[in-house]
Amino acid sequence: MAPPLLMLKDIVVRFADQALIDGAGFSLGRGDRLCLVGRNGTGKSTLLRIAAGLVEPDGGERFLQPGTRVAYLPQMPDFGEMASVLDYVMAGGAESYEAEALLDELGLSPAADPRLLSGGEARKAAIARTLGSGADIMLLDEPTNHLDLPSIEWLEDRLAAFRGALVLISHDRAFLRRLTAGCLWVDRGIVRRHDKGFAFFEEWSETILAEEEVVARKLDRLIVQETQWSREGISARRKRNQGRLRRLYSMRETVAKRIDVTGKAALAVEAGSQSGTLVVEAKHISKTWQRADGSRKTVVSDFSTRILRGDKIGFIGPNGAGKTTLLKMLTGALKPDEGTVRLGTNLTPVYVDQSRAGLDPEATLWQTLCEGGGDQVMVRGEPRHVVSYLKDFLFRESQARQPVKTLSGGEQCRLLLAKALAKPSNLLILDEPTNDLDMETLDLLQEMLGDYDGTVLLVSHDRDFLDRVVTSVVALEKGEAREYPGGYEDYLRQRAQTAKDEAQAKSARKSSGDSGAERPKPATKLSYKDSRALEELQKQMPRLTEEIAGLEKRLADPTLYSKNRTEFDRVTRMLDDRKADLAACEEQWLDLEMKREGLGA
Repeated sequence: MAPPLLMLKDIVVRFADQALIDGAGFSLGRGDRLCLVGRNGTGKSTLLRIAAGLVEPDGGERFLQPGTRVAYLPQMPDFGEMASVLDYVMAGGAESYEAEALLDELGLSPAADPRLLSGGEARKAAIARTLGSGADIMLLDEPTNHLDLPSIEWLEDRLAAFRGALVLISHDRAFLRRLTAGCLWVDRGIVRRHDKGFAFFEEWSETILAEEEVVARKLDRLIVQETQWSREGISARRKRNQGRLRRLYSMRETVAKRIDVTGKAALAVEAGSQSGTLVVEAKHISKTWQRADGSRKTVVSDFSTRILRGDKIGFIGPNGAGKTTLLKMLTGALKPDEGTVRLGTNLTPVYVDQSRAGLDPEATLWQTLCEGGGDQVMVRGEPRHVVSYLKDFLFRESQARQPVKTLSGGEQCRLLLAKALAKPSNLLILDEPTNDLDMETLDLLQEMLGDYDGTVLLVSHDRDFLDRVVTSVVALEKGEAREYPGGYEDYLRQRAQTAKDEAQAKSARKSSGDSGAERPKPATKLSYKDSRALEELQKQMPRLTEEIAGLEKRLADPTLYSKNRTEFDRVTRMLDDRKADLAACEEQWLDLEMKREGLGA
């Protein structure tokens, strides 16, 4: 058996009086492709830095086979006094021609000042340095953070072709599934190894925890509680998510019936003047920006969509493609150059990103959620005890009185989500919320969005997260936006099929000598009966909405119940009846609108 290239044995790392890592170790052989996984704050990054020889442990041994070259990709690259990106990459061991080729593939200027790079550009520069190092072992800490989808897929291809040993820390499940053939699980201070890829991690880890729980019951009640809490992150969520996924697939089928996968949705000229069902309706919107050199860049051209209550839309595309611009146009924050955007009524939006500026590092978690004092936090209009609400976000009761500054990065992101999602809302706007989140928090966010009964607009580069959450995907590519029902994998399949169909149609026209002359158009009008029904609905829905508002105002009188219980009950019944009538009208209106769109298409 060949000796390992790298080995850690009996590693100990202490913080204050506690051992974060206690007797952990692993060995790395030639060709090993491992993921390093575990809960946030368990010491994964510390262990990787020890493996790279950058940190001395408090105890234990590190062995590196003589002559073995190790390259380490940190989460935050240190450019030091490097004058250019090219200098930085070459300092890692790359030849000039190789460094320039890598930077060209990543879209970076070799002469760029490293200190002026954006987060995504800095990550690309560090990746180029690591790939060009000629190392035998690559140790990569969150390599996909701040990368767009094309860059992630490019990196996947590069690492798949790498023949050395590889250890990855990443929250990107799709990335790990493709690249790994083994798992290192950091759990309660030790490291367990499983010689199967990340796709088998959940099943394996759940089995281990179940076996431990049986033993723990016989030994120590406290260990039982800790083990059960540990399992909540894997087993319980996994089972609950099955029902959410079934519901998501059903929603995708509904969305697919109204979306033309070519992205050229045929929209009705007018809809009802008010409807709680409609959230956003965009018709033929376009946006062009003027560059610093005077040239113009088309971000979005002739895009149309209708977003209904309960839709969960994912926006994807390369960095700079215009995802945030489109999101701002759809939410009314930015006016399109052409076309129109109509917002639905009674919208209560909440915007979420991962900027931590809203957290006071000196405040406790309790104070952060209960800014006005007390022990209750209002969660979408309902009072919850602050500790109970914190447990929903995987915090322990003992953490409630701790200052925010003691939390890890992933835990701070979790607290931000808790604070933002407590606010009343029916429209969530999430601009790249998955950056810097650990898997545990991603699972939590997926759960919450699965249970959320409002509308979600989501910008993300996490393919697995998109597959688990969204009902449709809007892809921005080269100034064109198209909507595809389903998740990311559905988008890839439909895009390939659309390209194939267009190529076949073009070939058929060429072979038949057909230049694409206009063909007779099919009927585009509803029947007389359906047209009359649509007209009546457009009159009836505003009337019902007005009646509902009046009844709700009547019930808002705090003295009505005590003064006249009979009248209170009568108004309550009327309100329920009117809401049911409005819901039925909305459904009928939608059916007729989609029927008219289908005829027009």
